[in-house]
Amino acid sequence: MTTGLLAVIDMQRVFAEPGSPWAAPRFAEAAAGVRRLLPAFAERVTFTRFVAPDQPTGAWRAYYARWPFALQPPDAPLWRLTDEFADQAPHIMDATTFGKWTPELATRVGPEGRLILAGVSTDCCVLSTALAAADAGVETLVVSDACAGVDDDSHARALDVMELYGPLVRVVTVDQLIGA
Repeated sequence: MTTGLLAVIDMQRVFAEPGSPWAAPRFAEAAAGVRRLLPAFAERVTFTRFVAPDQPTGAWRAYYARWPFALQPPDAPLWRLTDEFADQAPHIMDATTFGKWTPELATRVGPEGRLILAGVSTDCCVLSTALAAADAGVETLVVSDACAGVDDDSHARALDVMELYGPLVRVVTVDQLIGA
């Protein structure tokens, strides 16, 4: 069994459905990687959900002015985990921010813990979470083939940026993490 906490970032309908303005084109490939990871972590898994705030404040007002479709309550269908993960999520954590490194996630990882990240999108929520966790001194592994970006170039660039934070952040594959 692999050590650490697996945080599966935002495997939600809004990022999976092809007609969504926020669809990650390689969502299905990331989902396949996540499916391979889940058995290695058992109950040490947290699924996160990006949700809109009740009332956007600060720069978030301009963000939601650009994306008004997303101003829906947390129980709206677009924010649900995809069907394949809804029943496999032992713990779900919501956040109104891109980064999911919240006090709740920090507590689940622990002060000397290890955080393994998978999900979408590599170039937004995964990146934001990885850098904040690294700043907190947490060993952070990003599973490249269990993530997807807004496009292939953005995914690759985000992985390259995160590798610059080594050894605090390491980019690995599913096979490297859990074996073939």
